[in-house]
Amino acid sequence: MSRSSKKGPYVNAKLLEKIAKLKPGDKTAIKTWARASEISPEMVGFAFSVHNGKDFITVRISEEMVGHRLGEFSLTRKFTRHGGKMQKEIEKKAETKPAETNKIKK
Repeated sequence: MSRSSKKGPYVNAKLLEKIAKLKPGDKTAIKTWARASEISPEMVGFAFSVHNGKDFITVRISEEMVGHRLGEFSLTRKFTRHGGKMQKEIEKKAETKPAETNKIKK
């Protein structure tokens, strides 16, 4: 269930204070654990280091990100691949093809 429109978007107050202290276009990343905080227009152009449970992932905020949550851009699970036996065979064939084309060109 989403947040009530009467309350407005949830933005962590500490993040807004830290943004106010920095100059626009500053390269330093603001370290935060507030993944639930919504991205507001004041955050555009700044970099945030968002904690994903293990380490911090740097996220540069652009205009398209406004309205989304910080946690959406710092994934908590590492995707290895889909697969099985067939997937390994497909990848093996893909690895051998570029090597064969290099031999022909020489």
